[in-house]
Amino acid sequence: MRPYGIQLYSVRDSMEKDVFSTLQKIAEIGYSYVEFAGFFGHSAEKIRQSLDNNGLTCGGTHSSFEDLRPTKILDTIRYHKIIGNPNYIIPGADLSSLSRIEDFCNVMNFAKPILEAEGIRLGYHNHSHEFKVMPWGSTIHSEIEKRTDIDFEIDTFWAFAADTDPVALMDRLNGRVKVIHLKDGFRNGDGTPLGGGEAPLLRVIDYAASHGITIVVESETLTPSGIAEAEICMDYLKSIEI
Repeated sequence: MRPYGIQLYSVRDSMEKDVFSTLQKIAEIGYSYVEFAGFFGHSAEKIRQSLDNNGLTCGGTHSSFEDLRPTKILDTIRYHKIIGNPNYIIPGADLSSLSRIEDFCNVMNFAKPILEAEGIRLGYHNHSHEFKVMPWGSTIHSEIEKRTDIDFEIDTFWAFAADTDPVALMDRLNGRVKVIHLKDGFRNGDGTPLGGGEAPLLRVIDYAASHGITIVVESETLTPSGIAEAEICMDYLKSIEI
């Protein structure tokens, strides 16, 4: 079976209670790597030790672009190098105006070469609204595409919910997509564990696997719990490999 990761926002209920037991459970379910959505006050050294103890690696993080400004970036890099993070991904930002987009892209263009010199790629994670044409006549996603050369972590479900074919989007962006979120749900934006919705999961998996793109599972509804959803998703992934 090919390796899969999981975005730990999927198990945020468990992470909030105990980061380290959650990482152990994620490894036991069968995930190979994790994408963090916060560290809950723990040191980089403790996070790395827990990853190592459970045979997990850090596939990436969802982290703030504010931590990449000149006064913070060196401390940020130190933390992320200790945990072994190869992908620093911005999970979203207030980009509701061209001036905000300009500030965001200036930070990205400043930070990207500094991160890359330390072995960390910089990317942006979409939701659905980035593909909506804004009052100024273009989309947020297109503005980031042309103003920067950062990577894009395509959330394939949110692209689907925005009536954008996620496979065509990955193909168009080509080498700028190193990681994706594999997520299921319905066109109205309601999410489900893998196999419960109508997103084109098999097409997405086939494309990502054939292009060497890292696949990170996300399931957000906490029904009945994050760990239970993580197990449902892994069961689905095992079922399609039979």
